[in-house]
Amino acid sequence: MTASTSAIRTPGVERLQAAPAQPADEELDRSLRPRRLSDFVGQHAVRDQLAIFIEAARARGEALDHVLLAGPPGLGKTSLAQIVAHELEAPFIETAGPALERKADVAAFLTALEPRSVFFVDELHRLPRAVEETFYPAMEDRRLPITVGQGAGARVVTLDLPPFTLVGATTRAGLITTPLRDRFGVSHRLDLYEPDDLATIVRRSASILEIKIDDEGARAIASRARGTPRVANRLLRRVRDFAEVRGEGRIDAPLAAAALDLLEVDEAGLDRLDREILRALCEKFAGSPVGLSTLAVAVAEEADTIEDVYEPYLLQQGFLQRTPRGRQATRAAFAHLGLERPREAASLF
Repeated sequence: MTASTSAIRTPGVERLQAAPAQPADEELDRSLRPRRLSDFVGQHAVRDQLAIFIEAARARGEALDHVLLAGPPGLGKTSLAQIVAHELEAPFIETAGPALERKADVAAFLTALEPRSVFFVDELHRLPRAVEETFYPAMEDRRLPITVGQGAGARVVTLDLPPFTLVGATTRAGLITTPLRDRFGVSHRLDLYEPDDLATIVRRSASILEIKIDDEGARAIASRARGTPRVANRLLRRVRDFAEVRGEGRIDAPLAAAALDLLEVDEAGLDRLDREILRALCEKFAGSPVGLSTLAVAVAEEADTIEDVYEPYLLQQGFLQRTPRGRQATRAAFAHLGLERPREAASLF
């Protein structure tokens, strides 16, 4: 381990991370994450399947097969990776695709793995192609070819690796190459959460944070959380601030609604930029199809951010439609903004 990293050990889990202290919100997010599958709320099919695979691997004394987790940000991919390590009572090593710039970076991690370790790579789709190919023999044959020397005198030395589980997380599964995707024995896609599951998560988080909240208050926060646990926990912390300053320290439905209105999060879970996107489509472009890059310029936001962070929820809620000619606001978007559709948009769905 280099001087720039430190190891944090918890029962059955080891994480390699940068030495500087993490921001308070990030540390708080980690404290709210479930430690076991039994505590993980939602994603029922994923949870039930992983429980079987983990139990079978433990019974055989083997490493779990490599796992690919895909889905929008904030749905629990990192939490599931940590849970896998905890349930397997195995070391947990964490990194991200952009941090692996050279083959030597991958080799440094792989050669340091203990048997049955869980090696978590976030943003897997951002691996450089040359680095990605280093994973192929490691995942399939547990072997790592290393070139020693240069020029005519160079030779390849193959190192044997211990059994390990690679858990890859991605928000853009389509960017992962077929050779890499095919080497994952377990592949799951996480979907946006139902309000009832989010309300359960809010109540659990409130208990950990020692916040007084009733069921209606939890549901009020969950209904505006965009189907995402990370957003639900963020809103809960901000509503807590509101309750402590303008309330009596207890969250109920009216207080939650007032706090979320102050945060500019409406009843459909749309924030200010969501509404700016829809308003640009409805007003500036009169409901006509708009290219992603044009839309990004219109709302002063990066195209990737719109596509990865905002579009999935707008699409699921039926406010936005992708067409061959571009993004287009739906009838529901005009209704939500209280706007009348222009005549030229009368043929819209």
